Amino acid sequence: MPLPRRATLLALASALLFSAAAPAGRVLLKDLPPLTLAGLLYLGAALGVMPAVLRGRGRIARGDGAGHDTRASWRHLAGAIVAGGIVAPVLLLLALEREGASVVSLWLNLELAATALLGIAFFSEHLHRQGWFGVGGAVAAGALLAAGGGWPGLSAGMLLAGACLCWGLDNQWTALVDGLSPAQSTLFKGLVAGGVNLALGFAIEPSLLAPYPLLAALVVGALCYGASIALHIAASQDLGATRAQAIFASAPFFGAALSVAALGEPFGLREAAAAVAFALSVALVLRDRHGHFHAHATIEHTHSHRHDDGHHLHIHPGAGPWLRHSHWHRHAPFAHAHPHRPDLHHRHDH
Repeated sequence: MPLPRRATLLALASALLFSAAAPAGRVLLKDLPPLTLAGLLYLGAALGVMPAVLRGRGRIARGDGAGHDTRASWRHLAGAIVAGGIVAPVLLLLALEREGASVVSLWLNLELAATALLGIAFFSEHLHRQGWFGVGGAVAAGALLAAGGGWPGLSAGMLLAGACLCWGLDNQWTALVDGLSPAQSTLFKGLVAGGVNLALGFAIEPSLLAPYPLLAALVVGALCYGASIALHIAASQDLGATRAQAIFASAPFFGAALSVAALGEPFGLREAAAAVAFALSVALVLRDRHGHFHAHATIEHTHSHRHDDGHHLHIHPGAGPWLRHSHWHRHAPFAHAHPHRPDLHHRHDH
């Protein structure tokens, strides 16, 4: 089953924007402490998506039973804010203090392995032989980078592994956010996570913020985090968290290339070997397929959808088969067999 073109392009755009986060963070750390910078980046993310929220895009639709889904979405979003918005970016910036941005960028591929393993363990996702080889390859490539960097490299690798574990949880929880638009999810994550980390930064490392680094951090946050997160959430809801993360895993390669080109960082045999291993691992996870006979229970929710995917058969004026739109709707129970991904409609055991 081919991946949906729109969702694939959204995931790729998200990756391109996020690829600049590590090299930009490395530069900004010269003027800003890690906690303060983490707070500013996520406040910038909130500012980046605020215009879309204010224009009322993807407003939460109301309907019978929609309240339960909304409450569940808030719980999922709260977990994503703590893991992916508060903890993970600080661990990333601490790693950038110890290791170059090109190496850190490549390490971010561990997020793919973390997302997949968490999905299998806790979120009813599935991997077959190719997917498992891909996860194993990503872990091996990360170990290769850590082993060649001495203690700074090992400590940076451990920090990055923790960050990727947190972002893996973030990916799984945000893929389940139902009834909130991607822009709304990103706005709440940015405001809460940014506010918490900025407050902690001022409390632990008080410092005066120069106007240019402050403005630069907000701009980087708006593009590399705000726009990137919103696009990634939208892609995850169609592709499932693991497949969306597999496409998003191109970001570390773009980031490594940008770090070498813009910052003049070295890129030797160790980094090249790890990059090849990561690329092969991503390809294996993307090629992993899953299909079987399964039954859908009655479900009521709000999310972006089209009427040509076999699951949204309801009819209403002004919505042609290929027009993507969002509103509250009810799915009647039915059963069928087809290749599928662990999206909002296919999180089940078999």
